[in-house]
Amino acid sequence: MIKDIKGLHHVTSMASDARQNNRFFTETLGLRRVKQTVNFDDPSVYHLYYGDENGSAGTVMTYFPFQNMMLGRPGVGEVGETQFSVPKGALKFWQDRFNEQGVDGLETDTIFGANRLRFMGPDGDGLALIESADDTRAPWLADGIPGDAAIRGFAGARFSLHDIAATEELLGFMGYQRFEKQGDVTRFIIPGGNGADTIDLAELPKTAFARQGAGSVHHIAFAVDNREKQLEVRKALMDTGYQVTPVIDRDYFWAIYFRTPGGVLFEVATNEPGFNRDEDTAHLGEALKLPSRYEEFRDQIQANLVPLAA
Repeated sequence: MIKDIKGLHHVTSMASDARQNNRFFTETLGLRRVKQTVNFDDPSVYHLYYGDENGSAGTVMTYFPFQNMMLGRPGVGEVGETQFSVPKGALKFWQDRFNEQGVDGLETDTIFGANRLRFMGPDGDGLALIESADDTRAPWLADGIPGDAAIRGFAGARFSLHDIAATEELLGFMGYQRFEKQGDVTRFIIPGGNGADTIDLAELPKTAFARQGAGSVHHIAFAVDNREKQLEVRKALMDTGYQVTPVIDRDYFWAIYFRTPGGVLFEVATNEPGFNRDEDTAHLGEALKLPSRYEEFRDQIQANLVPLAA
């Protein structure tokens, strides 16, 4: 069994409009934009990162905003809900704020003993705020959002699957422990995690497969401390029969990827070197940063990107 995974590192989704996406996550949700760079495989598209002050592992939502991309269709074989942690009692603030700002899909309920507010992002993204009484992570404090309501980071994520058995076995191998079942959802927790330490598996045998597009999660990343631990995880996965990519340098972390039995793309990412490797912490996300191989094309790339500020 793997013992080095600490919980989530980041979640990467797709969007149809960079400016709209940036405004929603920085203004409506009050996260900090900790990096603006480009898709390593398609530099005509931004890669935007939102999180806490430092872009700590377990707080970072990232997006590829493909301009005018077709909306995705929710279904099985994907991360159906990305869950953020807020302090206990904060949901009233958020429900009022979302109503004022016209956020869609508002729905409240209680899941595994915690109050939850479900809502949609600009492209129908499946998102939720979940109250936690013991999340001690420091939030990024944006204008208009008090400290006793601000998002702390991820709580976890919910997968939508036809059958959860194989993914349950994989999560167990990755160090997650089965916690509880409620209806068609089974929760798994990583002991001693980084706060973003729950995965919910929703078993939906009669639901159609998802079609990826704007609003869909592209992949979900799990955190390890460093490259040494990452190589140990990679070997363990390959020894078990998974087809895992070589280590890829993503400038702010190193990454490996593999496809899971339920269809969800997993990444294992390092906590090092972090988002301040090329920017001072006080100015994270302010300037466009490019992978070195694209630096000579900066003027052309920047001219083709929509400015994030109106």
